[in-house]
Amino acid sequence: MPEGNSANTVVVSSWAELLEVLYQGSWNPQIGRHRLNVAFRGTAQADHSLQSSLSRLVAGRSYELEAHVLRAFRKYAYEARVDDAEWNWLALAQHHGLPTRLLDWSYSPLVALHFATHDPAHFEQDGAVWAVDFSRTNELLPGALRRVLREEGTPVFTAEMLSRVARGLREFDRLGEEDFVVFFEPPSLDQRIVNQQALFSLASRPDLDLREWLEGLGERSPGAYRLIRVPAALKWEVRDKLDQAGVTERVLFPGLDGLSRWLTRYYMKR
Repeated sequence: MPEGNSANTVVVSSWAELLEVLYQGSWNPQIGRHRLNVAFRGTAQADHSLQSSLSRLVAGRSYELEAHVLRAFRKYAYEARVDDAEWNWLALAQHHGLPTRLLDWSYSPLVALHFATHDPAHFEQDGAVWAVDFSRTNELLPGALRRVLREEGTPVFTAEMLSRVARGLREFDRLGEEDFVVFFEPPSLDQRIVNQQALFSLASRPDLDLREWLEGLGERSPGAYRLIRVPAALKWEVRDKLDQAGVTERVLFPGLDGLSRWLTRYYMKR
């Protein structure tokens, strides 16, 4: 095990080792396929917290202001065409940059690697990919949520599945006495959601720091997550190989904005 590694943290030293670690444990003997029940999130700075954008915006007041922010969004987003379920509105708001309690994740480890290496301003700092095994964190969910997952035979929620247990955030928060986190797939609002293989984490309170929650699980859920550190010295190689594999802003953010962002970074001087 390379120096600096621990039970939940892995520090890689090469592209080959990085790929091996990202896909570790992918073999599923029950279906005879390589399939991971893992959500991936890339961060340009390895020591960055996993606080929601809402919590960072209104520290200490996120629970108080959350309903007001979402209500105002629904009021003024008159052009939106979504089902009226609060979960769909929450997903739409997050997707368009409104501060919410949601965090963005992907089924794809390579998409997560993109977000760990997309910003040259942080190339002198270690990045990271968080890998959360949601089949393990699901074991800590309140009974009503676990029951829906069993009935549907799936490890992640949809907005419709969440609505069967809680109509909105306040009802959701009251489902359990201890903190919990679910992962749910947003509706395919546009091609960006599809191309990024997106899913969201939804915490039982808006000010929950998911990093602190995961690190505090301990023996309650061993192996629930890994933090894969990408050393600064490796970032340029990772970035170049992702570009050659087509994991770029041009693909993940379809349209002229994504194309321009990709070209600007691609042709910058090292």
